[in-house]
Amino acid sequence: MLPVLLVLTCLAAFLSISLGAVSVPPGDLWRALTGQLQNTPTAHIIHYARLPRTCGCLLAGAALAVSGVIIQNVLSNPLAAPNIIGVNSGAGLMVALSCAIAPTAAAYVPVMAFLGALAGVLLVLLIAERTGASRFTLVLAGVAVSSIFSAGIDAVVTFVPEALNGYSDFRIGGLSGLTMARLLPAAWVILPALTAALSMADEMDLLLLGRDTAQSLGLSAKRSRLVLLTISAALAGAAVSFSGLLGFVGLIVPHIMRRLVGEESRLLTAASALGGAVLLTLCDLAARILFLPYELPVGIVLALAGGPFFIWLLLWQRGGRIL
Repeated sequence: MLPVLLVLTCLAAFLSISLGAVSVPPGDLWRALTGQLQNTPTAHIIHYARLPRTCGCLLAGAALAVSGVIIQNVLSNPLAAPNIIGVNSGAGLMVALSCAIAPTAAAYVPVMAFLGALAGVLLVLLIAERTGASRFTLVLAGVAVSSIFSAGIDAVVTFVPEALNGYSDFRIGGLSGLTMARLLPAAWVILPALTAALSMADEMDLLLLGRDTAQSLGLSAKRSRLVLLTISAALAGAAVSFSGLLGFVGLIVPHIMRRLVGEESRLLTAASALGGAVLLTLCDLAARILFLPYELPVGIVLALAGGPFFIWLLLWQRGGRIL
């Protein structure tokens, strides 16, 4: 299955760079990427608009999907996802604060986003454990924390309107106007975090057996949970730092990939990374070309797909069935 997903990822990237308000023939695309086509409108479109945006879709999609896999496995909750339990909004609040306080320190934005995401997931986990840690308690705690963080973002933007340029796009989630300079600091966080997530697949498998069972097999469950949640926060925070508060990638993709590749964490993590990259890239492409000459933020397309999926998932869980 992984080779198929890899081919789909490459195809989605090719379509994303080629299609848009101006279509780029494959020959011109190849010449532009290899440096044979320079200082032309086509080369500028590819290098300064399409290529950064496509790379951003691939990185954010993979990061959010793998973050969702980790959160669902570590918390043993199929309803959990970065946007649902406050991880994204915590990262968004720290992005807003860092942009308001130090607007020129763009390189530190992913780090601040990571700290906000980590604070969000740890706060939700603490509330859930204090109140029973049921699946729905965790989701409700996440919704409450997410609302508080979102109110904090609104407050920052109210007092410092220039803190987040294009605030509506950030709130919904979008990648228009993305540059390589803004993307690279986040990439240096996402790529090592993806590698770390794959390296801890065995720990995720043990945690799925339950905390007591994992402890009896020699795993330090508390430490492993903290490390994995830290990796999840790094992935979600770095993605939010340049893509905004994108939702539902971390919920939809892990469930689809479980049906395709099963529950084994290493295979599921790798498949989810590719699947998330494909989903976000194709949704962004659809947002760009479906309503030409107008363009939708990709977060709207994801919400239209993810909202019904989440409702179906809630109804499935209420029926007592296990995904």
